[in-house]
Amino acid sequence: MANSREADPNLGYLTKKETEVKLPRPTRVKNKTPASIQITAEQILREARERQEAEIRPPKQKITDSTELGDYRLRKRKEFEDLIRRVRWNKSVWVKYAKWEESQKDFARSRSVWERALEVDYRDHTLWLKYADFEMKNKFVNHARNVWDRATQLLPRVDQLWYKYIHMEEVLGNVAAARQIFERWMKWMPDQQGWLSYIKFELRYSEVERAREIFERFVDCHPKVSAWIRFAKFEMKNGEIARARNCYERAVNKLGDDEEAEELFVAFAEFEEKCKETERARCIYKFALDHIPKGRAEELYKKFVAFEKQYGDREGIEDAIVGKRRFQYEDDIRKNPLNYDVWFDYIRLEESCGNRQRIEDVYERAITNLPPAQEKRYWQRYIYMWINYVLYEELDAQDVDRTREIYNLCLKMIPHEKFSFAKIWLMTAQFEIRQLNVDRARKILGSAIGMAPKDKACYKFHILYLVHALAYSSDCTLNVSYCKQIFKKYIEIELQLGNIERCRKLYEKYLEWSPENCYAWSKYAELERSLSETERARALFELAIDQPALDMPELLWKAYIDFEISESEYRRTRDLYERLLDRTKHLKVWISYAKFEASAMDEVLQGSELSESEYKKKCLQRARGVFEKALSYFRTSAPELKEERAMLLEEWLNTEKSFGELGNVELVTSKLPKKLKKRRHIETEDGPAGYEEYIDYLFPEETQTTNLKILEAAYKWKKQKVVSDDD
Repeated sequence: MANSREADPNLGYLTKKETEVKLPRPTRVKNKTPASIQITAEQILREARERQEAEIRPPKQKITDSTELGDYRLRKRKEFEDLIRRVRWNKSVWVKYAKWEESQKDFARSRSVWERALEVDYRDHTLWLKYADFEMKNKFVNHARNVWDRATQLLPRVDQLWYKYIHMEEVLGNVAAARQIFERWMKWMPDQQGWLSYIKFELRYSEVERAREIFERFVDCHPKVSAWIRFAKFEMKNGEIARARNCYERAVNKLGDDEEAEELFVAFAEFEEKCKETERARCIYKFALDHIPKGRAEELYKKFVAFEKQYGDREGIEDAIVGKRRFQYEDDIRKNPLNYDVWFDYIRLEESCGNRQRIEDVYERAITNLPPAQEKRYWQRYIYMWINYVLYEELDAQDVDRTREIYNLCLKMIPHEKFSFAKIWLMTAQFEIRQLNVDRARKILGSAIGMAPKDKACYKFHILYLVHALAYSSDCTLNVSYCKQIFKKYIEIELQLGNIERCRKLYEKYLEWSPENCYAWSKYAELERSLSETERARALFELAIDQPALDMPELLWKAYIDFEISESEYRRTRDLYERLLDRTKHLKVWISYAKFEASAMDEVLQGSELSESEYKKKCLQRARGVFEKALSYFRTSAPELKEERAMLLEEWLNTEKSFGELGNVELVTSKLPKKLKKRRHIETEDGPAGYEEYIDYLFPEETQTTNLKILEAAYKWKKQKVVSDDD
């Protein structure tokens, strides 16, 4: 290795001379052939460390006698113990402590540290692994077994523990014990990998019969296609063709209707093909195609085609299969023409053949079968027939005129006076946009908004170009959601086109139609803010919160407050919180207000020369003011809300802790309540039904009041007793 730096520079490596002169590295290496003597990164680092100057090197501690060694050990143990007291939950500290004790050859102490670490969190399987690794590394086999037994009993679902335990016994040559551990593991029914590991273990020791028995238990525990296929391949590998065929047949009987049956049939057919049983394979393919739905048999169909290419006449088989399926579909349609699932399967069959005339003929026949009643739940499946039709004409046939004609026909077919489908309107408008007919798309969306269901009990709104109506019928919820969806999509399209004024008009009409919709107000204000129209956005929020009725006012207020915070308007934000508290004294509002005051430092920073600690102190004082105000309200105006009051104090305590040394934890702890378990009667219609436990809170001021009442009662009792003694 000493001559490794004398390598040829033409080979792309630096020589010793080049390293000393620190020549620049060539940008391009002409010869990329590896040098005969390689230089590793470890060697370079080692040489760099050895050549360090004495002043830079860290001092080395040398221990010369047992007293120094004892002092060193005592000091290190004290450091570890102090560290554990501070961060008891930190697993790495325990591990380092135990490994240090191990390095001192004090195995009993190291074992004690591991046990203490497990008392902290025995659910951490990495601790068990490292503990057992310590015992095995130091050749304490029985101790290691003890650790593995405890770990697998406490954490039986952690596969790694079982694997490591079994590996240890197998390395020791204790095959019987490893088998016994596997049996214990299998009682917990692990995943497939656990069973396969057990099987591989038996095969390593040529225990074929045992492996076969385990396979039988495996397929009973995991009755899946992949498990049966593995079983059959195992039998095939051992030359048991009859047993392998029996496995496939049993799997077909049990899982023939499963979703993964296609994979099973493909594997069965390939098995027969390997055994030179082509007729058997062909029968399996045909049976599978007859029993598996078309949508789940794509891979099976491909395999069958490849099989027939190799062993038979492809065209004849394809025509036979397609003709048979077509005949079956026609028979099903004749029995029930309103079974749209059959129509979908029939259309997919024709699309797979690629004959456009046949495909359009099936589509035309399918859409003539209208649902039995004008109710939306009957039309939902039918309308997807039209959607597939227009997608086929636009994407596959690429006939634009035909696609537009089908869209118009579909819109005429829907009974808009009863219900409508927003998806069709949106797809039609998007189609026109793709054809660069923006004006036509706008007209379609305007008509869509006006096609909401009408009834005698309706009120009219002028939206866009038409007079639109919404029903107060039993289907009102559906109508409102329909119009909301149209509005949202219409605004989204106009925004993508960059028509801001149209978006504003749409939002105005949206809010005229539904002034209580907080989503619309928030989105409108968000649009104005994105355009840097801060005053317009603020005016919109003010209009919104002044509405007499809102569906989700809490979201609107939150959006307004977040808007002011993002604009660094902390005074406005503070005013908003005060206005909100005039309307509601909910706990979340108080907590949010206090958190805002605790974090709103930027306003204080402007034009001031205070230090950062003083800034934080001012913020903390403001937050304390909010907490005290809230606590006063819950104490005087709402004394029954004890749980909310306790939650407020906990939040206050967390805030004080978050400020570190500036916080005053004792200020809050003196106000914290005591949790008391109490019982009360459960009253029902038939009378008292027993007791239930509940948590009550006893605050410090209530404790003083209670003590005064007890003293007063004792005084009265004493006075009555003195009078009775005199009598």
